[in-house]
Amino acid sequence: MLSSWVVSEKGLAVASFITRKKLSSFRIVILGFAIIIFFGTTLLMLPISSRSGEAASFSDAIFTATSATCVTGLVVRDTASGWTAFGQIVILTMIQLGGLGVVLASASFALISGKRISLGERSMLQSTFAAPKVEGMVRMVKFIIKVTLITELVGAVAMMPTLCGEYGIRGVWLAVFLSISAFCNAGFDILGTPESPYVSLTSFADNPSIVIAISLLIVLGGIGFFTWDDIVTNRGRFKRYSMQSKVILSTTAMLIVIPALYFFVFEYETLPASERTLASLFHSVTTRTAGFNVEDLSTLTEPSQAFTIILMLIGGSPGSTAGGIKTTTFTVLLANFAAVCFRREETHLYGRRIVDDIVKQASAIFMMYVGLALLGGAALCHIEGIPYLSCLFECASALGTVGLTRGITPSLCELSRIILMLFMFLGRVGGLTVVYAATKDVGRSRSRLPHEEIAVG
Repeated sequence: MLSSWVVSEKGLAVASFITRKKLSSFRIVILGFAIIIFFGTTLLMLPISSRSGEAASFSDAIFTATSATCVTGLVVRDTASGWTAFGQIVILTMIQLGGLGVVLASASFALISGKRISLGERSMLQSTFAAPKVEGMVRMVKFIIKVTLITELVGAVAMMPTLCGEYGIRGVWLAVFLSISAFCNAGFDILGTPESPYVSLTSFADNPSIVIAISLLIVLGGIGFFTWDDIVTNRGRFKRYSMQSKVILSTTAMLIVIPALYFFVFEYETLPASERTLASLFHSVTTRTAGFNVEDLSTLTEPSQAFTIILMLIGGSPGSTAGGIKTTTFTVLLANFAAVCFRREETHLYGRRIVDDIVKQASAIFMMYVGLALLGGAALCHIEGIPYLSCLFECASALGTVGLTRGITPSLCELSRIILMLFMFLGRVGGLTVVYAATKDVGRSRSRLPHEEIAVG
């Protein structure tokens, strides 16, 4: 594909330049995503990308490029009726690159072209995908590429019979697009029409083959590649998994089952039992960074909207295609809460102690995301004059790189769009990545200040 070739060729050149400049890994990640957004914006502004035949505005192009690269799914123009096949290919390429991450994408291009991955690149891959050690990263890159391609292919094939029966030969392209978008937790769809834009998957709400396939792709993409490696290496024996994999799988299961039961009991009462079950399960899965929907979100009650906001901020797992504070962060905070309540000296999970640095990082991430969501919601509320809950919903969706919307994004002014773009970018590269890129590592001090007690709670 033309857009893939352009990004890969330019990406390799830029990667070489970055290596010579010896930027920190945090700044490389930020710069890499920014470069993909820049080239994606440029391509989307070409007349060939827009169905109107006229160049898309810079505002529409950069918002779409940011949303695609940050695998969010918030859009200001309907993907199917607003962009041509070329524009959709550009968007899908950005989704794939953004889902895998710029470091992994660069390493993949290097392997394909026969180049060696340097020790520095292996170290960046380790930090990007939350790997326990730097050894074996080349093998992991090959494993991730294989898992990604096979999963996306199987997902597309599973949906083709239904989509081809509905749309004819165009169903093949629809299946491929939806499969990649779902696995990368992007939430983009190309099912809309000029008469009915922004429909997402509402026309397939009662179709198990589509709903279940998309749900599985979202979950598989959201649990993280190293969890998959753990599963394959240990052949499904849970006791042998690393603590991180155990936490990710158990927390993911809990965050699917409990919300699904909640939505089944309190929402979708007018639907038949089978469709109500599918809608509840799908909403539970998609809220944590996928962005598809099978029912109109405007019908949700306010408590359900608030619950959805919480799920969106939690997001997926580290080293995955998903965003949010991550399932591990959420579980570490719960474990620390339990340690305080039961007066334990240390926080632990699955028979392993959690070091204080991890607990502090989890607390910092939680405070950052919640604080930004609340402030962003207040800013949009004042700028747009829209109810605060709707604005908070949109900001949480952007920060968690989810893409679910109350329908207000297309009508937002430029300033509000900038806020959401910044949130999407921060949500994808990671809040601490931005902080660490902007600050200097002072290292550990051998001296300590005198301590004094302070009352809390």
